[in-house]
Amino acid sequence: MSSPTSPYSVDKLIEQARQLAADFKKMTGKPLPGVSNEIAEHDACKLLALKLHKDNSEGYDAIRVSGRGPKKIQIKARAIFNDNYRGQRLGQLKLDKDWDSVVLVLMDENYQAFDIFEATRGDILDNLNNNSNRIKRGAMSVAKFRNIATLVWTKENGLNASAWPDEFDD
Repeated sequence: MSSPTSPYSVDKLIEQARQLAADFKKMTGKPLPGVSNEIAEHDACKLLALKLHKDNSEGYDAIRVSGRGPKKIQIKARAIFNDNYRGQRLGQLKLDKDWDSVVLVLMDENYQAFDIFEATRGDILDNLNNNSNRIKRGAMSVAKFRNIATLVWTKENGLNASAWPDEFDD
């Protein structure tokens, strides 16, 4: 038995979620819980040609297929208001799970992506090793993440093809 088709596209629903989240923040001064990560997952998959992984209990949200095999990617989001990164933190990293890298989607006050960074598992672990409490929590600031990560996409220039120079070799 087939299920009825929805009159909505995912792209249209994400745009409505963006508007709702932005309006909620303007009206209440607080971000709308849970929305930014859904938007970021959608944007990261669309902009970086990733495939969304349906079961995020495995510790990753998407897969990038490359000449070197699939890469498991956690996707994190942060809406940055007034260009202020101070005190901003990533959501908890799932350090006990199997993943290859973390993608951070930075969004403006309208929940539109403006920069996407990616850091490898090794780089993240190397930078958490100097603080055992942070390792236990999987905590990292946005500023620290930006310092160790590669800028892979910008609103102005799109995908940075040199971000993965050897991943598409045969």
